[in-house]
Amino acid sequence: MAQTQTKPQALVPAAELAARSKISLPNESAEYRKARTALLAEEIELRRHIERVAEMRRALPPGGEVKKKYRFQSERGPVSFADLFGDKQTLVVYSYMFGPQRAKPCPMCTSLLSAWEGEAQDIEQNVALAIIAQSPLEKVLEFTKARGWRNLKLYSDTDGEYSKDYLANTPEFEDTAAINVFTRRDGVIRHFWAGEMGFAQADPGQDPRGAPDLMPIWTVLDCTPEGRRPDWYPSLEYPR
Repeated sequence: MAQTQTKPQALVPAAELAARSKISLPNESAEYRKARTALLAEEIELRRHIERVAEMRRALPPGGEVKKKYRFQSERGPVSFADLFGDKQTLVVYSYMFGPQRAKPCPMCTSLLSAWEGEAQDIEQNVALAIIAQSPLEKVLEFTKARGWRNLKLYSDTDGEYSKDYLANTPEFEDTAAINVFTRRDGVIRHFWAGEMGFAQADPGQDPRGAPDLMPIWTVLDCTPEGRRPDWYPSLEYPR
C-alpha cells in the first residue's frame, strides 16, 4: 500500500508567535519588553533557519566514495578507516590542530574538544566520533590524559593522507582544524558533509568561523552583553 505524504503545515508568523508570550520579568520597562518581543521574533526565525539548513544538509546527494585505504594509529594499535565507524552507520571526524610541529595543540580546538569530551558518550549513542591529529599518538595522549580526557576516541594520521584529502592539511595551512561527516551504507563509505567556511568566507570584523558553530562556549557567550571577543583565546591550562 502506498504511503500518503503528509502536507507540511504552514508556520505561524514569528512575530505572531512572539506576541503570544506572556513572560514579564521583575522591574522591566515597557521599552525593554517591546525590544525583547521583537528579538524573540528574530530568535524564532533563527531557529527556523537552522532547521531549514539542517534539512538541506540531510538532503544532499551522495558524496564522493572513500576509496583510499587510510590507516591510523589508535590506543589499541593500527586501525582502518572503516574501523572508525564501529557499529555505527555515520561517522563524525574532527581534525585536531596538533601537528608534529606544535609543542602543544591549538587552544581553540582544545576548548571545543573539552566540551565534546563531556558529550562524547551521548554523541556515540547515535553516531561514531573520531578525533584525528597529525602528531604521533603518544604525544597526543600525553597532553589529553593530563587534561583529564577519558571519553574521546583519539587517533593519529600516521601518513597524513587522510589529512591532505579532507581539508586538515592544505597548501595554505599544513595543520588546521576540519570537520567531516561520512556515511556507510550497504558497505560503501562515502563523504557526506564538511565544514567549508574559511577566511575567504569571513565577514568583516569577525573571527572566521563556520556554521553550524561547533563550540558550546559561543552559544553561551552570544547570550551575554559582552558577546564574542574576537581577540580572546581560551587557555590550555587554568589554576586548580
